[in-house]
Amino acid sequence: MLFTKISYTSLNSKQQENYNFHKIAALLADYGFTSIRLSDDWQGADFIAQHIDGNTFLKIQLKGRLTIEKKYQGKDIFIAFPYESFWYLYPHDEVVRYLLATSTIGKTTSWTEKGGYSINSLSRSLLDYIQRYKL
Repeated sequence: MLFTKISYTSLNSKQQENYNFHKIAALLADYGFTSIRLSDDWQGADFIAQHIDGNTFLKIQLKGRLTIEKKYQGKDIFIAFPYESFWYLYPHDEVVRYLLATSTIGKTTSWTEKGGYSINSLSRSLLDYIQRYKL
């Protein structure tokens, strides 16, 4: 059987989400997590990661870029996203507090009226901050 690698950009959005789930789930396995994909968002999560310690469960939302959304606040959600060949997994509310305190995101129409904000290209200072969440 021959295998041919696919181009991520050739996938539709649902296929990209499935692809991303498998990529991050494989990476989380290196940290002792087993991941369970959810058929629909449960409490804002796309999947649950359960640690081998039996006590740690992470509710994770997959995104294509660094994202904050009002609807995730107070739900103990982690956001996973790829950036420049690495994956990042961050506690949503902690990053919201940081971004609102250190930037003008809180004054944007996207945040105030639409309830969310995403960043496709990370500044040097934001990349320095987010490094703590790199897997």
